[in-house]
Amino acid sequence: MSEYSLITLPPMNRRRRVPAMAPEDRRAALIAATIPLLREYGAAVSTRQIAEAAGVAEGTIFGVFPDKASLVRAALMSAFDPRHALDALAAIPASAGLRARLCEAVTILRTRMSANANLLSVPNGPKEPIADDAEFREHMLDNRRRIQVALAELMGPDRDRLRRSPDDAAQLLLMLIAVSVHRGFGAGADFADMEDEEIVSVLLDGLLVRPSPIPDPESPC
Repeated sequence: MSEYSLITLPPMNRRRRVPAMAPEDRRAALIAATIPLLREYGAAVSTRQIAEAAGVAEGTIFGVFPDKASLVRAALMSAFDPRHALDALAAIPASAGLRARLCEAVTILRTRMSANANLLSVPNGPKEPIADDAEFREHMLDNRRRIQVALAELMGPDRDRLRRSPDDAAQLLLMLIAVSVHRGFGAGADFADMEDEEIVSVLLDGLLVRPSPIPDPESPC
């Protein structure tokens, strides 16, 4: 026996691969791996980074998606899917007071908006920004409508206490949340320092620190 036959060679350092998956499962796994990378790197993320995060060979991506733009688009559609937010809003106990229910709703929606804030500027492809994608715009509008309906239902038990309809109040609340998350949304003003409770207070109480106890007879309002 040769002395060299007793030498045990170290195993090759191979990248760990995930088990074989059905195409739909592979698609979902690639989307899940892409979303956090888009949040961190934006459009600069490479298919190599995505493949490494998903634990697959880079070529595997193109066995599921025709190109990187298609994967990015699918990841954006998934990131803005409102189902988790809607489930969380539906779980808010109706027994809580209006202010408490809205504070919890603001926390849920503000966290979601903050996580996805920088995704709105991610392009879908080199010549076709996602903002020009009609289907994506309709998807976003439908998501907003569904969340607005859920907020209106949350305020429904107190409709008699509201100056405007629950649907109008829900729209106003979404606007307040948006300006607290997206800088520039409020025409250059910065509302990022608003607390969740302050957002609810602005909606329910207005901007006055203390309502005037005696109406001004000369006031046109």
